[in-house]
Amino acid sequence: MNVPENLKYTKDHEWVLIDGDVVTIGITEFAQGELGDIVFVEIETEDEDLDKEEVFGTIEAVKTVSDLYMPISGKVIEVNAELEDQPDLVNKDPFEGGWMIKVQVADTAELEDLLTAEQYKEVIG
Repeated sequence: MNVPENLKYTKDHEWVLIDGDVVTIGITEFAQGELGDIVFVEIETEDEDLDKEEVFGTIEAVKTVSDLYMPISGKVIEVNAELEDQPDLVNKDPFEGGWMIKVQVADTAELEDLLTAEQYKEVIG
């Protein structure tokens, strides 16, 4: 299971790439594996200010639909438009091409609550 050391994680299986006060968010390899083949990603929260743990979108697989939760509070400044036509990028490349949103962080102190790669590995066993 690929759990890149340079990322932070949530117990809800999102990964967070921190670049100053902007973060890129996607779902982990573990999450996409559990969901199965991704057929649709819906994110309609661009330019919205959302709170930590608020739903920012949904992801649909062949067998289920799951909500996507904000790991931190902030403004959604960009959505990965490629996922509209190629939702399977989440399966093929969850850490690069399959990223979902970029967020302007409202409170950088919240980043301290995220899990390290080692802590996340403990969550997924």
